[in-house]
Amino acid sequence: MRTRRLRVGAVVAVAVLALSACSSTSGTGGGDAGAGQSSTGDSFPVTVEHALGKTTIPKKPERIATVAWANHEVPLALGIVPVGMAKANFGDDDTDGLLPWVAAKLKELNAPTPVLFDETDGIDFEAVSDTRPDVILAPYSGLTPEDYKTLSEIAPVVAYPKAAWATPWRESITLSSKAIGRSADGQKVIADIEKQISDVKAKYPQIQGKSTMFMTHFDTTDLSQVGFYTTHDTRTEFFLDLGMTTPGSIAKASEGTDKFALEQSAEQIDAFDDVDIVVGYGDAEVGRVLAADPLLSKLRAVSNGSVVMLPGTSPAGTAANPTPMSVSWVLDEYASQLAAAADKVK
Repeated sequence: MRTRRLRVGAVVAVAVLALSACSSTSGTGGGDAGAGQSSTGDSFPVTVEHALGKTTIPKKPERIATVAWANHEVPLALGIVPVGMAKANFGDDDTDGLLPWVAAKLKELNAPTPVLFDETDGIDFEAVSDTRPDVILAPYSGLTPEDYKTLSEIAPVVAYPKAAWATPWRESITLSSKAIGRSADGQKVIADIEKQISDVKAKYPQIQGKSTMFMTHFDTTDLSQVGFYTTHDTRTEFFLDLGMTTPGSIAKASEGTDKFALEQSAEQIDAFDDVDIVVGYGDAEVGRVLAADPLLSKLRAVSNGSVVMLPGTSPAGTAANPTPMSVSWVLDEYASQLAAAADKVK
């Protein structure tokens, strides 16, 4: 991994000098520059506890940077354009560095694209520092203690609350909105998404109570192992939002580990006989390969055809890992596919 830590201290010093000579609202976006701002907010200083420590933000941040996956979606949902955010490196079908729901929000706000941090080889600390942030949001991330320490030299950092890459969308909204002084507005965003989910559940009652597992990417040249996401992953937690259930087999396998994905030998595929619906990454051809495999075809959900395949590199496949703005974008389409699979459950 390329750490790019060289010269960070010098860059921070230069940024501080530059900031003293510039308006705090200059550049791309700012805490008070977006639409939909509330007239009141939280009092400061604000302290946020997380897995890597305790962060105190002394005053309401005007320049907000985000690193790692989807953390820019909370300020955007609140009408705030970050000064910098991670470039989309997965599911970006038009290669503009933005997922479609993010691009649509920037257009709605009539805002230019913020600085995009290329995180292909790790966090670009110098690029983050160059945006002169007042706070760095990363509640959904895999920050290491070293990453956190380096970022903290630039600005206060909000890391994940419990485990890396395991922060549910509600908690991401709660943590980030608190850090930027918009807790009440963050709760309104959560309530709005929950209303949308409730409406979709009413529209597709057949998915209620169906036990569902989410398999990881398939290698069709080697089906000897079955990868699946555990109960610690946000993809499987989203099934609970939709009124579906966690199969006992997945719950048992998830006990005693904090890993978000595990593998099971295909020779023990009968362990998943309690699964009604299988969701996985791939296309129709992958579905046909599963149905033709002598072992995996024995899985009840596969033999019933109760399978949802999501193109893994598409926005729709990406959105199945729910984030604060992707939920609304993918919700109805995803639920309709799950409903079609539920209709085949025997």
